Amino acid sequence: MRNFTKGHEPASLTAWRATNPTDYNGYQDKDGLRESLEAEQRGLCCYCESRIRPEIGSMKIEHWASHRGHPNLRLVYSNLLAACMGGEGKPGRDQHCDTYKGEQDLCRNPADPSHDVEAVLQYLNDGRITSSNQLFREQLDSVLNLNHPFLVNQRKQVLDSLKALLTMRGGTLKKGDWEKILEDWSGAHHNDALRPYCGVIVYWVRKKLARF
Repeated sequence: MRNFTKGHEPASLTAWRATNPTDYNGYQDKDGLRESLEAEQRGLCCYCESRIRPEIGSMKIEHWASHRGHPNLRLVYSNLLAACMGGEGKPGRDQHCDTYKGEQDLCRNPADPSHDVEAVLQYLNDGRITSSNQLFREQLDSVLNLNHPFLVNQRKQVLDSLKALLTMRGGTLKKGDWEKILEDWSGAHHNDALRPYCGVIVYWVRKKLARF
C-alpha cells in the first residue's frame, strides 16, 4: 500500500452528484471514473499494489467508507479508489483487498494525506506486510487479507530481486546507486504506471538510505 494523491474528478460525476447525491448505481459514466482512478494510482491497486487496468474484470471501484454504511459518500470522489478484483468468485479465505473488505471499515485511507499509510507500514523479509499502528496492523489481515500467501509470495519475489542485484554488485552499493533505485521504483520523475508491489522496494531502499 502506498500514499497517492487524488486528482480532479470526472465532470460527469460532478454533474450527476449535483442532482443524485446518493445514487451511485444510476451513475452511467463508470468507464470514465475507472480511467480517472486508475491513472491517479498509476496502474496499481490501492491496497495490494498489483497491476490494474481501467476496465471491467481488471479493477473494481472501491468505496473506502462503505457503500452501505455511508450513503452520503457514495459519489464523493475522495472516497472512491481503484482496487484489483481481489480473487472475486473464490472462497473467502482466498479473497483480498476490496473483495475481502466488503462493508467492513478500514482505519486508514491511502488517498488521505493525513493518514500517511507509508509512515506506519513495514515490509518484512519474508514478504509479509505489517504496521506500527495496532489497529491498522490487525486490519491488514482482518479487513484486507493482505498477508494471503499469494500476495506474500509476490512481495517476496520483488524483494528477492533487489537482493539479487546486491549480490551481482558484490553486496554493496553507493548512496547514488540507492537513490537511483528509489527514483526508478517510486516513479518520482515521471507519471507512467508504477511497477507492481513497488512499495516493498521503496520501503527497503528508504531504510538503507537513512543509514548513510
